[in-house]
Amino acid sequence: MSHQGFHVHGPHDHELEHATAGSHSDPMTNQIALFTAIIATVGALFGYMDGTTLSNAVIYKNNAAISKTEASNQWNYYQSKSNKQNISELAVELIPNSKTKDFGSEIERYKNEKKELKIEAEKFEAESKNWDKQSDFQMHMHHRWAQGTTLLQVSIALAAISLLTKNQWLKKLMYAVGTIGVVVGILAAMHI
Repeated sequence: MSHQGFHVHGPHDHELEHATAGSHSDPMTNQIALFTAIIATVGALFGYMDGTTLSNAVIYKNNAAISKTEASNQWNYYQSKSNKQNISELAVELIPNSKTKDFGSEIERYKNEKKELKIEAEKFEAESKNWDKQSDFQMHMHHRWAQGTTLLQVSIALAAISLLTKNQWLKKLMYAVGTIGVVVGILAAMHI
């Protein structure tokens, strides 16, 4: 462009103007571009939820393992108290009556300690099962989000192919796959 108001086109400017004007006049291009932008945004949200549920599943599984270990520890303590109780009961049978009065109180103490340990061990086992159940649910949700994300990615790929080929049935397939992906994501959000 000159300073006197004349407009001079270079070859590059001319091609750029025609390419830009052409993209605005093609409704299929605009529809696919808008659809792709929306689906990519929704896919990013699905991807975030996919990662979050996977992290939760791993954390919950770890909590289940910790609770299971605590339950195992309690059962080991229980077993050691049982062994001590058994030894005391054996001592009562083998030692003369005059020396067994202390063993009777020990036997009762071990019985009481075992009751408490059993309650604790069962509590930890129930806690472990609960964490496992929560982890399994999060894994199910992770798979739902991943399925939705994958379908949206396939839809975006179909969008690119339909844009390049100007094929109408690919465009319809793109919309269908994208819609199914969004529905799977909605099912995941509803915990189904």
